[in-house]
Amino acid sequence: MIASLNGILRFKAPGSIVIDVQGVGYEVFISSRTYDLLPEIGEECFLLIHTNVREDAITLFGFENQETKALFLLLVTVSGIGPKLALAILSGLGSEELSAAISMEDYARLTAISGVGKKTAQRLCVELGEKVGRLAPPGVDRQPSLTSSRSPGQGNAVQDAVSALVNLGYPQHLAWQALRRVQKQHGEGADTMVVEELIRLALQGLA
Repeated sequence: MIASLNGILRFKAPGSIVIDVQGVGYEVFISSRTYDLLPEIGEECFLLIHTNVREDAITLFGFENQETKALFLLLVTVSGIGPKLALAILSGLGSEELSAAISMEDYARLTAISGVGKKTAQRLCVELGEKVGRLAPPGVDRQPSLTSSRSPGQGNAVQDAVSALVNLGYPQHLAWQALRRVQKQHGEGADTMVVEELIRLALQGLA
């Protein structure tokens, strides 16, 4: 299997590129966000690759970093999501935003992505809710975007609460789960809570 490609970028478009590796051109399918990070045509290009093998085709999918590739591989395990829809999802939201939307069950943000309906969004949250929080390397905090129904202050409070729980030694995915439970239990009241209150309630759920 091809795990990565390093060569000269010969062609690029929002959906696919061609990388020339020692005279052989490889067509690689990418998200629009990966496209935005590409160098100019004629320059050296490196991408991590997932090789998708079927009876009638071998298709390459490219990613700018390991976290995005890992998220893609998680997406295609969800029923009804194939590689093309997975790329569309990664085009709609960055990896950190997508992980946060899934962790927080932000259906509004997920269904705003082209091709993702309510049922698909629900499957994403149910099947991947506990898994996406484990993608970040140890010691690296996410800066996720929360649902548009939250105020900017609440988004910052939740992020700060997650960081505090991680600093206390809790795995990041458990911190997100605990805060998600707080929001479910307290509804709109959670929107006005300060960081200290969010941490206190989250710790009660983690005890």
